[in-house]
Amino acid sequence: MKLYISADMEGITGLADHTHVDSAKQNYERGRLIMTNEVNSVVTSGFEHGCTEILVNDSHSQMNNLLVELLHPETQLITGGVKPFSMVEGLDETFGGVIFVGYHARASMKGVMSHSMIFGVRNMFINDVAIGELGFNAYVAGYYGVPVLMVAGDDQAAKEAGSLIPGVLTVPVKETITRSAVKSLTPAKASELIREKTALALQNIGKAEPLSPPNQPVLKIEFANYGQAEWAALMPGTELEEGTTIVRFHAKDILEAYKAMLVMTELATRTGFC
Repeated sequence: MKLYISADMEGITGLADHTHVDSAKQNYERGRLIMTNEVNSVVTSGFEHGCTEILVNDSHSQMNNLLVELLHPETQLITGGVKPFSMVEGLDETFGGVIFVGYHARASMKGVMSHSMIFGVRNMFINDVAIGELGFNAYVAGYYGVPVLMVAGDDQAAKEAGSLIPGVLTVPVKETITRSAVKSLTPAKASELIREKTALALQNIGKAEPLSPPNQPVLKIEFANYGQAEWAALMPGTELEEGTTIVRFHAKDILEAYKAMLVMTELATRTGFC
């Protein structure tokens, strides 16, 4: 079986604030080492429990965080900046399952470093269903008929996954105190737990169901300020809802909606004064 892993950083064990996930800050090198070891826990367990091929996609920020020289030697890694499908680059119908590692809660919700793609997003919707990165990525997997087997991250990401994805196994490795403080397992304990849960997720693969996206979905993104919405609405096919900071886009399928989201959020970051 082929296994796909999307690895974010904010939900990794012990990482509590931006100093752990920003490459310019003092705790980043510690954070990326813990992240690499956490991904290795999934990969190692995967190969031990029937996976024949495992593809890991580095999915945080500039997407070059994982230390490739420390990964399991049989791992295949997608790393680096601009990707057509960002956090789910390389995912297709040939995979038997998906695992999300280091995931966090969506914007405007409780959870350590909670956000949705950029900090200028307040809410994101597919057909009025509120989603974040976790939900959007699960929808793309569902488009290909691939189930999300497991989500590892903070307790609020686990709660979000459980309410959205049928049959998903969750592994909360830290408990949210505030958006920048957590009560965490140690990396050693978290890795042990993740290995056990990965094995269980692979054994119970028949119980997980793909999160099927709607046909011709309507994507809505609510931005934090009007300037960001104005920039996002420059993308052809979008509509800025009167009297709001919500930009709407009618997509032909979830893949087009995902690309539209990437373009809209990238445009929104060009707002110079908030």
